[in-house]
Amino acid sequence: MGLNILAIDQGTSSTKALVVGEDGRVLGEADVAVHPRTVGDSGVEQDPHELLSSIIDAGRQAIARSGVSVGAVGIGNQGETVVAWNRETGEALRPAVSWQDRRSVSVTSRLAPNAQRLLAITGLPLDPYFTAPKLTWLAEQVPAGSRVTGIDAWVNHQLTGRLITDASTASRSMLLDLDTREWSSEALSLFDIDTASLPEVVDCAGDFGTTDAFGPTLRVTGLAVDQQAALIGENCLEAGEAKCTFGTGAFLLVTTGSEPTRSDNGLSASVAWQCGPDHGYCLDGQVFTAGSAVDWLRRLGVINGAEQLDELARGASPTSSAVCVPSFAGLGAPYWRSDAKAHFEGLSLESGPSEMTLAVLEGLAIQVAVLVRAAEADLGQRLSVLRVDGGLTRSAVLMQLQSDILQVPVELYASPHATALGVASLARFGAGGSASISPPVAPIGGRYEPRMSSDEAAFRLDRWERAARRAIEEIGTREHDVA
Repeated sequence: MGLNILAIDQGTSSTKALVVGEDGRVLGEADVAVHPRTVGDSGVEQDPHELLSSIIDAGRQAIARSGVSVGAVGIGNQGETVVAWNRETGEALRPAVSWQDRRSVSVTSRLAPNAQRLLAITGLPLDPYFTAPKLTWLAEQVPAGSRVTGIDAWVNHQLTGRLITDASTASRSMLLDLDTREWSSEALSLFDIDTASLPEVVDCAGDFGTTDAFGPTLRVTGLAVDQQAALIGENCLEAGEAKCTFGTGAFLLVTTGSEPTRSDNGLSASVAWQCGPDHGYCLDGQVFTAGSAVDWLRRLGVINGAEQLDELARGASPTSSAVCVPSFAGLGAPYWRSDAKAHFEGLSLESGPSEMTLAVLEGLAIQVAVLVRAAEADLGQRLSVLRVDGGLTRSAVLMQLQSDILQVPVELYASPHATALGVASLARFGAGGSASISPPVAPIGGRYEPRMSSDEAAFRLDRWERAARRAIEEIGTREHDVA
């Protein structure tokens, strides 16, 4: 009998669990919702115990539904979310601070003179999105002596008793030396973080202990941050291969090879995977609001649900010049303006739900295209294809726009479980059940070819970039008015 893997994808709005067979088939699955909540204008929090319970519940349900025995477990985490907890009891002391939270801007502001040095060490621009600013900010909110770590380290400790984080997740912290893949004493000093409080950095595949949380005693053999796991799941393991996940946000990752490539164009550089001597790096960029921008349209009453996106967008007037910069939670790479607000222009009396919907979808596609162009400039080569996954890939309008603006084919990953399947591949390799981290299959569920002329694509891209610059200029105007 082959080795069956329990793969956990703990995300922002839900935890998914799969039981994956040796041939890559999904034998059982479960999905348990979790509930992030906004706090004021820039805070987003999650209940850490709800996150842990969702992992256990989803895992148990998936095993029960599969009807097979499971030999190992892999765990994917949501990245830059952090939590404060009691060193003795392991109890979380307050809600976890989500990756979307921007309140640590006070930390990044005072460290601004060190931004270039931190970028050189860690590969990451100084921004509240990453883990270290949140760790410092949260440590200032809780009793002295509390342990403050990434949510993954807390979950790993709860499940196995070990205080560990994998190299891909650690590389999102702004505390890891990108070249050595070890904690940087200089970065730790700048953020005033004690090395002893941090978890041990381990590989993404290996023997990380056992857990009884899912019923049978299982070895934990795979660990990864969600976007890097999806990169592996979609088999983007060679330099120049890229994927974009369209979820709550949109996340582009481009594999760069076994040596780190620092970006000269505003992207961040991270560890893609580490498995003993085998390791890979990637460049990545973020659109902070993708699915959440669609949810904003729903809450506004513009659409009834995501299933209505294409119907409305196709009804837009062909003469509409509406443009949306969907920076509802700030602009990520390559702009790094956490204070940016969403920006609409070109609206007229004829503009209605269809025009607004199309503008949001085109804005998302163009933001991703801006990230791709930045990655291409860093790599010195064009992408030949972009692989995509996530809930919003169900929008044919958005995917066609993505191919049109990029002027390259877009391949749709056939499974909605890229992250979990990537984690399963790591866990199988870590358990000795495969010879590499490559997934058994990376099925393509559809392909979009460019239909728009290159001149029209360039015009729309330029129009959007001019709108983005105006959105950034508005920040200075607001600040001047307040002063």
